[in-house]
Amino acid sequence: MFVASLAGVFKYKELPEKYGPFVQYKASIENKSIKDDDDIAILDIIGTESVHVLFLDSYKNFEQVDEELKVADAKINHRSKQILEGYL
Repeated sequence: MFVASLAGVFKYKELPEKYGPFVQYKASIENKSIKDDDDIAILDIIGTESVHVLFLDSYKNFEQVDEELKVADAKINHRSKQILEGYL
């Protein structure tokens, strides 16, 4: 199992360019249209070149995030979890 660490929470319009393709890919598989003021969490998957994208308005609670990460064989670190819970 991989460990996911929060790289940051960004408004779409302020998203660093390097995360753009990941966000676009996740939006396409979820059939989601992204607005400039959407909050997007970026999780770095430690030990890989991968990131995991979370559109924060898609979740009602942290358990939903946790379940999604389990499917990706990842678990979020404690500090990142605390920060994300503040957004949810």
